[in-house]
Amino acid sequence: MKKLFALVLVLVLALSAITVLAEEKLTFGYIAYQMADIWNEYSSKSFEYAAAQNGVDVMVLDAGNDVAQSISCMETLIQAEVDGISIFPISPEQGAQLITMANEAGIPITVENIDVAAVADEDEYIAAVGCVYGDIGYAAIEWLANNVEDAKVFYCAGAVGGGVFEAYKVGVDQALADNADSIEMVGLLNSDAWSTENGLNLTTNFINSGVEFNCIFANNDQIAQGCYQALKEAGLDYPIVSTGGSPDAYAFLEDEIEAANMTAPVSIQGIQTFKNLYDYVVDGIVPEEKFQSLPVIPVSGDDLGAWIDWADYEGAYAYVYGE
Repeated sequence: MKKLFALVLVLVLALSAITVLAEEKLTFGYIAYQMADIWNEYSSKSFEYAAAQNGVDVMVLDAGNDVAQSISCMETLIQAEVDGISIFPISPEQGAQLITMANEAGIPITVENIDVAAVADEDEYIAAVGCVYGDIGYAAIEWLANNVEDAKVFYCAGAVGGGVFEAYKVGVDQALADNADSIEMVGLLNSDAWSTENGLNLTTNFINSGVEFNCIFANNDQIAQGCYQALKEAGLDYPIVSTGGSPDAYAFLEDEIEAANMTAPVSIQGIQTFKNLYDYVVDGIVPEEKFQSLPVIPVSGDDLGAWIDWADYEGAYAYVYGE
Protein backbone atom coordinates (compact mmCIF):
# COMPACT_ATOMS: atom_id res chain seq x y z
CA MET A 1 0.00 0.00 0.00
CA LYS A 2 2.85 2.37 0.90
CA LYS A 3 4.58 1.57 -2.37
CA LEU A 4 1.36 2.29 -4.28
CA PHE A 5 0.92 5.58 -2.44
CA ALA A 6 4.53 6.55 -3.16
CA LEU A 7 4.06 5.75 -6.86
CA VAL A 8 0.89 7.81 -7.02
CA LEU A 9 2.67 10.69 -5.29
CA VAL A 10 5.54 10.55 -7.79
CA LEU A 11 3.08 10.61 -10.69
CA VAL A 12 1.18 13.54 -9.20
CA LEU A 13 4.39 15.52 -8.71
CA ALA A 14 5.55 14.70 -12.24
CA LEU A 15 2.22 15.79 -13.73
CA SER A 16 2.33 18.97 -11.67
CA ALA A 17 5.81 19.75 -12.97
CA ILE A 18 4.69 19.16 -16.55
CA THR A 19 1.68 21.41 -16.02
CA VAL A 20 3.87 24.22 -14.66
CA LEU A 21 6.24 23.94 -17.64
CA ALA A 22 3.29 23.93 -20.05
CA GLU A 23 1.92 27.07 -18.44
CA GLU A 24 5.23 28.93 -18.57
CA LYS A 25 5.17 31.43 -21.42
CA LEU A 26 8.20 31.96 -23.59
CA THR A 27 9.60 35.47 -23.81
CA PHE A 28 11.59 36.60 -26.83
CA GLY A 29 13.67 39.74 -27.10
CA TYR A 30 13.67 41.89 -30.25
CA ILE A 31 16.34 44.53 -30.87
CA ALA A 32 15.29 47.00 -33.57
CA TYR A 33 17.91 48.97 -35.41
CA GLN A 34 15.59 51.99 -35.46
CA MET A 35 11.83 51.93 -34.94
CA ALA A 36 11.52 55.31 -36.66
CA ASP A 37 12.38 53.43 -39.86
CA ILE A 38 9.10 52.24 -41.38
CA TRP A 39 10.64 49.01 -42.72
CA ASN A 40 11.85 48.07 -39.25
CA GLU A 41 8.56 49.16 -37.68
CA TYR A 42 6.43 46.85 -39.83
CA SER A 43 8.87 43.99 -39.52
CA SER A 44 8.76 44.20 -35.73
CA LYS A 45 4.96 44.37 -35.76
CA SER A 46 4.75 41.23 -37.86
CA PHE A 47 7.18 39.51 -35.47
CA GLU A 48 4.90 40.47 -32.57
CA TYR A 49 1.84 39.27 -34.50
CA ALA A 50 3.38 35.84 -35.01
CA ALA A 51 4.42 35.75 -31.35
CA ALA A 52 0.84 36.46 -30.26
CA GLN A 53 -0.44 33.60 -32.41
CA ASN A 54 1.91 31.25 -30.57
CA GLY A 55 1.46 32.59 -27.02
CA VAL A 56 4.91 34.17 -26.80
CA ASP A 57 5.64 37.46 -25.03
CA VAL A 58 8.00 39.91 -26.76
CA MET A 59 10.31 42.59 -25.33
CA VAL A 60 10.92 45.08 -28.17
CA LEU A 61 13.89 47.39 -27.62
CA ASP A 62 14.99 50.18 -29.96
CA ALA A 63 18.71 50.73 -30.59
CA GLY A 64 17.91 54.05 -32.29
CA ASN A 65 20.59 53.46 -34.94
CA ASP A 66 23.22 53.68 -32.19
CA VAL A 67 25.76 50.88 -31.68
CA ALA A 68 26.29 51.66 -27.99
CA GLN A 69 22.52 51.64 -27.42
CA SER A 70 22.22 48.30 -29.20
CA ILE A 71 24.75 46.80 -26.78
CA SER A 72 22.75 48.22 -23.89
CA CYS A 73 19.61 46.61 -25.35
CA MET A 74 21.35 43.25 -25.54
CA GLU A 75 22.54 43.57 -21.94
CA THR A 76 18.95 44.28 -20.88
CA LEU A 77 17.65 41.16 -22.63
CA ILE A 78 20.43 39.01 -21.18
CA GLN A 79 19.63 40.26 -17.68
CA ALA A 80 15.95 39.53 -18.30
CA GLU A 81 16.91 35.93 -19.21
CA VAL A 82 14.73 35.88 -22.30
CA ASP A 83 14.31 32.55 -24.09
CA GLY A 84 15.49 33.78 -27.48
CA ILE A 85 16.53 36.98 -29.26
CA SER A 86 15.96 38.41 -32.74
CA ILE A 87 18.12 41.26 -33.95
CA PHE A 88 17.68 43.75 -36.79
CA PRO A 89 21.35 44.86 -37.07
CA ILE A 90 22.65 48.33 -37.83
CA SER A 91 25.50 46.73 -39.79
CA PRO A 92 26.91 43.22 -40.25
CA GLU A 93 29.74 43.98 -37.83
CA GLN A 94 27.40 45.27 -35.13
CA GLY A 95 25.21 42.23 -35.69
CA ALA A 96 28.20 39.96 -35.14
CA GLN A 97 28.94 41.75 -31.86
CA LEU A 98 25.40 41.14 -30.60
CA ILE A 99 25.54 37.52 -31.73
CA THR A 100 28.70 37.01 -29.69
CA MET A 101 27.04 38.52 -26.60
CA ALA A 102 24.02 36.23 -26.97
CA ASN A 103 26.25 33.20 -27.47
CA GLU A 104 28.22 33.98 -24.33
CA ALA A 105 24.93 34.22 -22.41
CA GLY A 106 23.67 30.94 -23.87
CA ILE A 107 20.63 32.54 -25.51
CA PRO A 108 19.59 31.44 -29.04
CA ILE A 109 19.69 34.30 -31.55
CA THR A 110 18.41 34.87 -35.06
CA VAL A 111 18.90 37.73 -37.50
CA GLU A 112 16.78 39.72 -39.91
CA ASN A 113 17.36 42.14 -42.76
CA ILE A 114 21.12 41.55 -43.10
CA ASP A 115 23.14 38.50 -44.13
CA VAL A 116 25.83 38.11 -41.46
CA ALA A 117 27.48 35.03 -43.00
CA ALA A 118 30.67 36.96 -43.75
CA VAL A 119 31.18 38.09 -40.13
CA ALA A 120 29.69 35.28 -38.01
CA ASP A 121 30.08 31.50 -38.01
CA GLU A 122 27.01 29.56 -39.10
CA ASP A 123 26.71 27.73 -35.79
CA GLU A 124 26.56 31.02 -33.85
CA TYR A 125 23.08 32.03 -35.05
CA ILE A 126 19.93 30.24 -36.17
CA ALA A 127 19.33 31.91 -39.53
CA ALA A 128 19.00 35.26 -41.29
CA VAL A 129 15.99 36.54 -43.24
CA GLY A 130 15.98 39.55 -45.53
CA CYS A 131 15.89 41.06 -48.95
CA VAL A 132 18.57 40.28 -51.46
CA TYR A 133 19.06 43.97 -52.09
CA GLY A 134 21.16 43.31 -55.15
CA ASP A 135 18.17 41.61 -56.79
CA ILE A 136 15.95 44.60 -55.96
CA GLY A 137 18.50 47.05 -57.36
CA TYR A 138 18.80 44.97 -60.49
CA ALA A 139 15.01 44.86 -60.92
CA ALA A 140 14.72 48.66 -60.55
CA ILE A 141 17.34 49.43 -63.18
CA GLU A 142 15.95 46.78 -65.50
CA TRP A 143 12.45 48.27 -65.19
CA LEU A 144 13.75 51.73 -66.12
CA ALA A 145 15.74 50.31 -69.01
CA ASN A 146 12.62 48.63 -70.36
CA ASN A 147 10.19 51.50 -69.76
CA VAL A 148 12.11 54.77 -70.26
CA GLU A 149 13.47 55.58 -73.70
CA ASP A 150 17.22 56.28 -73.67
CA ALA A 151 17.14 56.18 -69.86
CA LYS A 152 19.55 58.47 -68.03
CA VAL A 153 19.08 57.62 -64.38
CA PHE A 154 19.95 59.58 -61.26
CA TYR A 155 20.41 57.17 -58.35
CA CYS A 156 19.23 58.89 -55.14
CA ALA A 157 20.73 56.39 -52.76
CA GLY A 158 20.59 55.40 -49.12
CA ALA A 159 23.31 55.75 -46.52
CA VAL A 160 26.78 54.24 -46.90
CA GLY A 161 28.18 51.88 -44.30
CA GLY A 162 25.28 49.68 -43.20
CA GLY A 163 25.69 47.11 -45.95
CA VAL A 164 22.27 47.77 -47.49
CA PHE A 165 23.26 50.43 -50.05
CA GLU A 166 26.38 48.44 -50.84
CA ALA A 167 24.29 45.35 -51.62
CA TYR A 168 21.91 47.41 -53.77
CA LYS A 169 24.84 48.83 -55.72
CA VAL A 170 26.03 45.35 -56.73
CA GLY A 171 22.70 44.67 -58.45
CA VAL A 172 22.50 48.17 -59.90
CA ASP A 173 25.94 47.87 -61.48
CA GLN A 174 25.13 44.47 -62.95
CA ALA A 175 21.84 45.69 -64.42
CA LEU A 176 23.59 48.73 -65.91
CA ALA A 177 26.12 46.43 -67.55
CA ASP A 178 23.46 44.03 -68.84
CA ASN A 179 21.31 46.87 -70.22
CA ALA A 180 24.07 49.24 -71.34
CA ASP A 181 22.39 49.82 -74.70
CA SER A 182 19.25 51.30 -73.11
CA ILE A 183 20.24 52.89 -69.76
CA GLU A 184 23.07 54.97 -68.30
CA MET A 185 23.59 56.10 -64.71
CA VAL A 186 24.49 59.78 -64.92
CA GLY A 187 24.69 60.49 -61.19
CA LEU A 188 24.67 58.97 -57.72
CA LEU A 189 24.34 60.78 -54.41
CA ASN A 190 24.13 59.11 -51.00
CA SER A 191 21.94 60.25 -48.13
CA ASP A 192 22.97 60.13 -44.49
CA ALA A 193 19.46 58.94 -43.58
CA TRP A 194 16.80 57.15 -45.61
CA SER A 195 14.39 60.08 -45.35
CA THR A 196 12.12 62.35 -47.41
CA GLU A 197 14.24 65.36 -46.48
CA ASN A 198 17.35 63.67 -47.84
CA GLY A 199 15.58 62.76 -51.06
CA LEU A 200 14.45 66.36 -51.51
CA ASN A 201 17.85 67.91 -50.81
CA LEU A 202 19.89 65.46 -52.87
CA THR A 203 17.58 65.66 -55.89
CA THR A 204 17.51 69.46 -55.70
CA ASN A 205 21.30 69.50 -55.62
CA PHE A 206 21.48 67.16 -58.60
CA ILE A 207 19.01 69.23 -60.61
CA ASN A 208 21.06 72.34 -59.86
CA SER A 209 24.22 70.57 -61.08
CA GLY A 210 22.89 70.79 -64.61
CA VAL A 211 23.54 67.13 -65.43
CA GLU A 212 20.95 65.83 -67.89
CA PHE A 213 18.74 63.01 -66.60
CA ASN A 214 15.23 61.68 -67.29
CA CYS A 215 14.46 59.19 -64.51
CA ILE A 216 15.29 58.45 -60.87
CA PHE A 217 15.96 55.34 -58.85
CA ALA A 218 15.12 56.21 -55.23
CA ASN A 219 16.42 53.75 -52.64
CA ASN A 220 13.18 53.70 -50.61
CA ASP A 221 9.73 55.27 -50.57
CA GLN A 222 10.62 58.10 -48.18
CA ILE A 223 13.49 59.13 -50.43
CA ALA A 224 11.19 58.81 -53.45
CA GLN A 225 8.72 61.26 -51.92
CA GLY A 226 11.50 63.80 -51.51
CA CYS A 227 12.67 63.22 -55.08
CA TYR A 228 9.15 63.89 -56.33
CA GLN A 229 8.92 67.13 -54.35
CA ALA A 230 12.21 68.32 -55.83
CA LEU A 231 11.12 67.50 -59.37
CA LYS A 232 7.79 69.24 -58.85
CA GLU A 233 9.44 72.38 -57.51
CA ALA A 234 11.73 72.40 -60.57
CA GLY A 235 8.81 71.91 -62.96
CA LEU A 236 10.05 68.47 -64.05
CA ASP A 237 8.04 65.28 -64.61
CA TYR A 238 10.33 62.24 -64.66
CA PRO A 239 9.49 58.67 -63.65
CA ILE A 240 10.67 57.57 -60.21
CA VAL A 241 11.20 53.93 -59.32
CA SER A 242 11.46 52.97 -55.66
CA THR A 243 11.71 49.83 -53.55
CA GLY A 244 10.13 48.06 -50.64
CA GLY A 245 6.41 48.51 -51.27
CA SER A 246 5.58 50.45 -48.10
CA PRO A 247 1.91 51.31 -47.34
CA ASP A 248 2.59 54.85 -48.56
CA ALA A 249 3.91 53.53 -51.87
CA TYR A 250 0.51 52.20 -52.93
CA ALA A 251 -0.87 55.73 -52.78
CA PHE A 252 2.30 57.04 -54.44
CA LEU A 253 1.69 54.71 -57.38
CA GLU A 254 -1.99 55.69 -57.56
CA ASP A 255 -1.07 59.39 -57.46
CA GLU A 256 1.77 58.96 -59.99
CA ILE A 257 4.41 60.07 -57.47
CA GLU A 258 6.14 56.79 -58.32
CA ALA A 259 6.03 55.07 -61.70
CA ALA A 260 6.86 51.66 -60.26
CA ASN A 261 7.94 49.97 -57.06
CA MET A 262 10.10 46.89 -56.60
CA THR A 263 8.03 45.57 -53.70
CA ALA A 264 9.19 43.25 -50.92
CA PRO A 265 6.75 42.02 -48.23
CA VAL A 266 8.52 42.99 -45.01
CA SER A 267 5.66 41.40 -43.06
CA ILE A 268 6.93 38.02 -44.31
CA GLN A 269 10.40 38.91 -43.05
CA GLY A 270 9.26 39.49 -39.47
CA ILE A 271 7.06 36.39 -39.34
CA GLN A 272 9.69 34.11 -40.89
CA THR A 273 12.24 35.45 -38.39
CA PHE A 274 9.88 34.62 -35.51
CA LYS A 275 9.26 31.13 -36.89
CA ASN A 276 13.00 30.46 -37.14
CA LEU A 277 13.52 31.47 -33.52
CA TYR A 278 10.44 29.68 -32.17
CA ASP A 279 11.11 26.44 -34.02
CA TYR A 280 14.64 26.35 -32.65
CA VAL A 281 13.75 27.22 -29.07
CA VAL A 282 10.83 24.78 -28.90
CA ASP A 283 11.96 21.92 -31.16
CA GLY A 284 15.66 22.52 -31.88
CA ILE A 285 14.97 22.95 -35.61
CA VAL A 286 17.52 24.84 -37.71
CA PRO A 287 16.37 26.01 -41.19
CA GLU A 288 18.02 24.25 -44.13
CA GLU A 289 18.82 27.62 -45.71
CA LYS A 290 20.98 29.82 -43.50
CA PHE A 291 19.85 32.92 -45.39
CA GLN A 292 16.23 33.09 -46.51
CA SER A 293 15.43 35.75 -49.10
CA LEU A 294 12.17 37.64 -49.65
CA PRO A 295 10.49 37.70 -53.06
CA VAL A 296 10.91 40.79 -55.28
CA ILE A 297 7.64 41.77 -56.99
CA PRO A 298 7.73 44.70 -59.47
CA VAL A 299 4.47 46.67 -59.36
CA SER A 300 3.74 49.59 -61.68
CA GLY A 301 1.12 52.29 -61.36
CA ASP A 302 -0.57 50.82 -64.43
CA ASP A 303 -1.28 47.49 -62.70
CA LEU A 304 -1.59 47.30 -58.90
CA GLY A 305 -2.95 43.74 -58.89
CA ALA A 306 0.28 42.17 -57.62
CA TRP A 307 0.48 44.40 -54.55
CA ILE A 308 1.12 42.78 -51.12
CA ASP A 309 0.35 45.08 -48.20
CA TRP A 310 2.89 45.28 -45.36
CA ALA A 311 0.12 45.48 -42.77
CA ASP A 312 -1.46 42.20 -43.88
CA TYR A 313 0.07 40.24 -41.00
CA GLU A 314 -2.58 37.54 -41.21
CA GLY A 315 -1.85 36.98 -44.89
CA ALA A 316 1.91 36.96 -44.30
CA TYR A 317 1.47 34.49 -41.43
CA ALA A 318 -0.57 32.20 -43.67
CA TYR A 319 2.11 32.48 -46.37
CA VAL A 320 4.95 31.51 -44.01
CA TYR A 321 3.08 28.80 -42.14
CA GLY A 322 1.39 27.40 -45.24
CA GLU A 323 -2.13 27.96 -43.93
